[in-house]
Amino acid sequence: MSHDTTAPALGVGMVGYAFMGAAHSQGWRTAARVFDLPLTPVMAAICGRDEDKVAAAARKMGWAAAETDWRRLITRDDVQLVDVCTPGDSHAEIAIAALEAGKHVLCEKPLANTVAEAEAMVDAAARARERGQLAMVGFNYRRVPALAYARELIARGRLGALRHVRVTYLQDWLVDPEFPLAWRMQREKAGSGALGDLGAHIVDLAQFLTGEPLVGVSAQTETFVKERPLPSAAAGLSGAAAGGGERGAVTVDDAALFTGRMASGALASFEVSRMAAGRKNALSVELNGEHGSLSFDLERLNELQLHDHAEPAETAGFRRVLVTEPEHPYLEAWWPPGHGLGYEHTFVHQARDLVHAIATGAQPAPSFADGLQVQRVLAAVEESAEKNAVFTPVVQAGQAT
Repeated sequence: MSHDTTAPALGVGMVGYAFMGAAHSQGWRTAARVFDLPLTPVMAAICGRDEDKVAAAARKMGWAAAETDWRRLITRDDVQLVDVCTPGDSHAEIAIAALEAGKHVLCEKPLANTVAEAEAMVDAAARARERGQLAMVGFNYRRVPALAYARELIARGRLGALRHVRVTYLQDWLVDPEFPLAWRMQREKAGSGALGDLGAHIVDLAQFLTGEPLVGVSAQTETFVKERPLPSAAAGLSGAAAGGGERGAVTVDDAALFTGRMASGALASFEVSRMAAGRKNALSVELNGEHGSLSFDLERLNELQLHDHAEPAETAGFRRVLVTEPEHPYLEAWWPPGHGLGYEHTFVHQARDLVHAIATGAQPAPSFADGLQVQRVLAAVEESAEKNAVFTPVVQAGQAT
């Protein structure tokens, strides 16, 4: 694979080749062709357990080599960065081993399946940083230009003191009770259900946009379909497959609903579901502050809705801000104004940001510590739900767990 730049190579090795593997591959393939990068990502090797499938994935997605053992991948001399796109039950083992092998690490969200695993990953990342290796967790929605711009507006005080944070993330791919029991519905592999899959994203977004942590939650969760057919064929993008005759228990939540309090005292509400019929990938955010409000809808991801409460009542209201100007985050390298971007561009931006961090030695964001904070919120949500929605404090950095 040829590259048009003389920047030094950064060899990337990726573990996993399903949905997130394809998305991350798009990012690594494209970043240096759009942005001027100080290092050129080179897609050295991809790893998966099935030799034929991982070889096919390597050919299709542009990886130079294929491996079937991640332990071999992380010791390759042509790999300086290991990208972990596996189910959550293997994140900690692979990421920690890669850091200890002297590699930089990008790990998909949620960081781990448990707080203890996430804490071990943070400890490993801190030790690796002293040796010059960096670690980042992949919350790609931070890289939507409209959301990155929303963060800038809030940080500049455009909304004033925040009062409300309202976030929902709704999907419907589990509405059918005959949809097979994929790994995402098994606690030992996924950690939790909609809570970890979707809730991790919106907890991170709430904390990213406000610049402050959630300090406590009150939660309810529900599993609406308790048993599903066991998979009988190869997994697809969602980790699902055609069902057979046998059934197995669903051991994670289908939906979670929780309220929370931010460190500043702002009130927050969150709803996640994989059973919201008609909602495909519906992530929406609204923040209300003393001077105004903003809202975002992932299905219109090039737009922000902004309300300035200082405007006269007769003309005040939400107005559409088209986030496609070269002054907006990430947009300087893309198309002329009005030519919108899509979901896959968030992974290109993620690769860009991590490459810049590696080149300068700066701590990339979100860090493993940020991932741990999200994990602690998710743990508090589960604890609260088990206690009939009692308000449950979120353990903060520096506190004993």
